[in-house]
Amino acid sequence: MKVIVGLGNPGPKYAGTRHNVGFDVIDYLAAGPGCTPFREKFEAFVSEMKDGAEQVLLVKPLTFMNLSGRAVRAIGDFYKVPVADVLVICDDFNLPLGKLRVRTKGSHGGQNGLRNIQEQLGTDAYARLRIGVGEPTFDAVDHVLTKFKPGERAAVEDAIATAAQAALLWVRQGAEAAMNRFNGGDEKPKKEKKPKPDEKTEQKKADEKKSDTTDKPTA
Repeated sequence: MKVIVGLGNPGPKYAGTRHNVGFDVIDYLAAGPGCTPFREKFEAFVSEMKDGAEQVLLVKPLTFMNLSGRAVRAIGDFYKVPVADVLVICDDFNLPLGKLRVRTKGSHGGQNGLRNIQEQLGTDAYARLRIGVGEPTFDAVDHVLTKFKPGERAAVEDAIATAAQAALLWVRQGAEAAMNRFNGGDEKPKKEKKPKPDEKTEQKKADEKKSDTTDKPTA
């Protein structure tokens, strides 16, 4: 069994906000064929889907963002799901709008949902898929609770669809495959190393320079 958790805040007040893109990806997946309607359990809305022979739980915690870990831990304990079989999808204002980044572990980076999940599970060794929601131009907390501007919607909708593809690839082939395919351009280009100068050539240049200096007439 695999578990895909989308993070967000419950209620219509927060629908469509930057902080809720994790919910949006889960809704996108749950709208596909073979998914059951959402049921309320484990302090979350849970839908079940089959992907080949793999059973997948799609989860939207009903606690607020900073308590998301309670649902994740409850589901993991009940179904005996290893942490490595959990993928968490969330927003990230440190990434450009629509940019995706898949990781197998790491810091919560100040994201309160990830922070609580890490506290509840006692480890950071779960996969996470971050979706860029744009850099804040004012208070970060207020920024993530705002809705996307009309000019941003197309990029966000593309990112949600692509994130759903990344999540399915994670289910089928694992985190490394998802990282290789969807983290394109993530690394800074490496600087080309300058070839080391040939020692004989350098010595010849030094000798010529010395000769030029000693051959000059003095005043």
